[in-house]
Amino acid sequence: MKSMSVAKQKANTITPKARKLVDTLVASGCTITEASKVAGYKGNSSRVSASRMLRKPEVQQYMFEQIQKNLGMSAVKAQHRLLDLCSSAKSEYVQLEASKDILDRAGFKAPDKHQHLVKGDFSINIDLK
Repeated sequence: MKSMSVAKQKANTITPKARKLVDTLVASGCTITEASKVAGYKGNSSRVSASRMLRKPEVQQYMFEQIQKNLGMSAVKAQHRLLDLCSSAKSEYVQLEASKDILDRAGFKAPDKHQHLVKGDFSINIDLK
């Protein structure tokens, strides 16, 4: 028998209806009521049933995994968009900001600007004659 992690085993115990509920929520960002109808929950208590389902740890784990997967795919798109802005944006300001953002994410951060304060006494005398 193949060894599976506990999270994977629990993810496999999720019903197809619960998977559809989570997939709809993650993909569309709709409300629980809307997602419950798409997933096939029936009646006036569809939102309540869906909310109960979403409280189960294995369903929460599945939702977390799906969100992570979506964020990973979005990060790739964002990276390509940032590179595109860096090279082909019409505004030089946008190109500069995209370049700085790329460098910052790559670990090449500009040094912090420090303000040095010197303690001491001084006086200013202004004569307006």
